[in-house]
Amino acid sequence: MRDHAQQDEDAEINMTPMLDIVFIMLIFFIVTAAFVKEAGIQITKPEAAMSIQKPRTSIIIGISDAGEIWINHKKVDLKSVRPVLERLIAENPRGTVIIQADKDAKAGLTLDVLDAARAAKAAEVAISTRKPS
Repeated sequence: MRDHAQQDEDAEINMTPMLDIVFIMLIFFIVTAAFVKEAGIQITKPEAAMSIQKPRTSIIIGISDAGEIWINHKKVDLKSVRPVLERLIAENPRGTVIIQADKDAKAGLTLDVLDAARAAKAAEVAISTRKPS
């Protein structure tokens, strides 16, 4: 009888290694997950027939129809666009700068932001559009 009881105690499955593996996999998936980046405001993008998908985006600049400029969910004025971009580009020099200008935003403001991005020595600058429906 004692031998049978001893065998039942030894037959338990140790769950600790399995839980360790599950947590390691969870951390791996969280770290490697691709997160969608947004400018911080709702923008209606203009249509463009010749749009190209950019695989890597690191800095998104949003320009609203009211003339507001947003970078990484923070509202900035036109004078501080270049210094903010220089700091962000220093953190990731190979990243692409995407300008998401509302279709009703002023073209002059969009060009000023584009010039600031180029002056900040961005590796690549693009304007975000949507394909026509």
